[in-house]
Amino acid sequence: MATFPLRSPSEKIGGLFYFGRMLDEKCVTFLRVNYDQLVQRVKKGGTDHEILQWCFSVGRRPSESDIYVWNEFMRKRGWNDEVSDMVTRRKAEAGMNDRSDIETSFQFIDADEGRLPKL
Repeated sequence: MATFPLRSPSEKIGGLFYFGRMLDEKCVTFLRVNYDQLVQRVKKGGTDHEILQWCFSVGRRPSESDIYVWNEFMRKRGWNDEVSDMVTRRKAEAGMNDRSDIETSFQFIDADEGRLPKL
């Protein structure tokens, strides 16, 4: 299996946060794409942008307003919402309880993978 650096969920592809990372099926649901079909498409190869265009062609192409709402929702995920407890638990498991700068899922992922330096 090839190894590659995991990218930040904050990295945008085609204007969308998280698409390149796609850790769960929320993005698949947002784009109205079948997950198994997406896996097959990814296995065929191509750039992230090509795969996103494929998603737009078989699912839906969100409007600029939809993308704005998606990005703001994802960027703040874990901050005072139903995912907050998970972020707190993951911080504890990773030995980051002292990191008050980590409030969201994106921040935790970036800190855990070394992209968010300790303040």
